Amino acid sequence: MSKSLKIVCTVTNDLQFDQRMHRICSSLEEAGYEVCLVGRKLNGNDLPKRNYKLFRFHCFFKKGKLFYLEFNFRLLFLLLFHFRKYNIIYSVDLDTLLAGSVSSILSGKKLVYDAHEYFTELPELTNRPLTRKIWTFIANISIPKASLCITVGNELATQLSSLYHKKFFVVRNLPFALAHPASEEKGPQAPFILIYQGMLNEARGLEEMLEAMVELQHHNIQLWLIGEGDLSQKLRKMVVELSLDKSVIFYGFQSPDNLKLLTAKADLGINLLRNQGLNYYYSLANKFFDYVQSEIPSVNMSFPEYQYHNSLYEVSVLIPDLDKKTISDSILHIKNNPTTYRQFQLNCKAAKKEWIWEKESKQLLHALQSL
Repeated sequence: MSKSLKIVCTVTNDLQFDQRMHRICSSLEEAGYEVCLVGRKLNGNDLPKRNYKLFRFHCFFKKGKLFYLEFNFRLLFLLLFHFRKYNIIYSVDLDTLLAGSVSSILSGKKLVYDAHEYFTELPELTNRPLTRKIWTFIANISIPKASLCITVGNELATQLSSLYHKKFFVVRNLPFALAHPASEEKGPQAPFILIYQGMLNEARGLEEMLEAMVELQHHNIQLWLIGEGDLSQKLRKMVVELSLDKSVIFYGFQSPDNLKLLTAKADLGINLLRNQGLNYYYSLANKFFDYVQSEIPSVNMSFPEYQYHNSLYEVSVLIPDLDKKTISDSILHIKNNPTTYRQFQLNCKAAKKEWIWEKESKQLLHALQSL
């Protein structure tokens, strides 16, 4: 393909640590598209070198309704004028779709909607009926304008296709293939390390995980939290109140390379979710696959996508609820049964050959051919 087709991809986050969009944009560039990824600038850090273009802009408002209003207004202006020579608008999630849909109507360009979330079912919206109504209205007027719709899992595709009467292609958020890094040899007294990677946000079972750590810390178990978010300060306060200072470590945001190194040193991945809104119930988190690539088993919720993938390769323990005893018992079961743990590792080693972006990217390119 000659680079006559130009795609502008839009997200509301900073671009420095966005691995999923790096995978998407890299594959599109390698397939012959000319790609520019647009996001907002949250800090002064330089952007990494990429094989595609990057564009960031500052927003005066940092969160809430005014932020989304400002972001979409400025994004609309950019799409209409700065990126007027681009053929395809690739809107990631509902928070960038309003500007994308209006721009596509005014300019006659093709619009792709990539739903990485069931946005109107986010936990942050479940107790905010007015805000939820606004986002539902935006979804109802914008999604039908898309020429192509994509999402991250079969369950979510079924739900969204039924709701909006549009076919949603499935492109899972899988990692690049990773050769298993050489892990350090652990002594008999070394702690059993749990790792959570991702945003420290509401309904991700983080408070419940800390409560479980009150018991787990007595079994030489540490918890590493990689990331930041809305709950950052609350969780740090909980650690002090629960006397977990020596067993819970906050690493903050890490570069993709550092994240891989830290994950390789861990023993068990954590991916807990509160069943608060359908977004999490139908989710398929990229961290689930990241743990597999590092050949460490994980603890996940017994939700549909994790049930399905675990039926293909048993790489995790699925738990029914977030009771602190349920969490601690499942972790201790894995820690105290070396044979079971080794079998999980072998299953990860087999699954990691299949659950990779190098294979899944073909689904993305196939979907775009429909345009």
